[in-house]
Amino acid sequence: MIVAFRVGFLILLIGLWQVLSQNVSRNLIPSPLETWAAFRRMLADNSLFEALGESLVVYLSGYSTACIVAIAIGLVMGTIRPVGKTLEVYAFALAATPRVAFIPLIIVFLGLGFEAKVFVVFLGAVMPILVNTYAGVLATDQNLNEMARSLGVSRPRIFASIVLPGAVPFIVVGLRIGATIGLINTVVAELYTAVGGLGGLLARYGNTFRMADYFVIVLSLAAIGVAVTETLRYLELRLNRWRGPN
Repeated sequence: MIVAFRVGFLILLIGLWQVLSQNVSRNLIPSPLETWAAFRRMLADNSLFEALGESLVVYLSGYSTACIVAIAIGLVMGTIRPVGKTLEVYAFALAATPRVAFIPLIIVFLGLGFEAKVFVVFLGAVMPILVNTYAGVLATDQNLNEMARSLGVSRPRIFASIVLPGAVPFIVVGLRIGATIGLINTVVAELYTAVGGLGGLLARYGNTFRMADYFVIVLSLAAIGVAVTETLRYLELRLNRWRGPN
């Protein structure tokens, strides 16, 4: 039923898109058929696949590194309370700071190449994951922890059986938010550093008003976002099975 609703809503969006393309200058909004023709043309000359591959390497490198670092630090902050209390103010401050503000410094230290792009993505994705992991550990049922300790359960087993499963929903939320911000930062990094990938094509097509090609890139980015979100949703379902009944 949900799939049918989604397909129906997609058809509605395409219909609205067609209406807008007929009533607004085509230099601004191309029709769905024009966008489809541009998509086929970009597939034929391989420009889309080349840009997509370049962007995905940057995105996945930065995002996967952010996941490893953020989850590890968040678990340490939540488990060792003095560490958490010491670092949380800095974590929250960094989470509230626009990542774009760091790009000039990143360029100074890392240049305009691959490493700079990956670090921009990492910087965008790391804080939501860290903050949510930390919050998930803090949300653990303390009464359950005390009961396990009173029964002589070891700390590593309490962590693996109580703390970590309880933090899973928070971590997955952080992964979703981090994935979205990381994707946005991928485009930002490609615009501010060495222009390339999907961000580079966005700049090129936008500056020359090739709006059909521009829409292809925008829709490609949306498709990547949907794919990542649905993958994390599937991961959440699998992890919930691992957690077992509440």
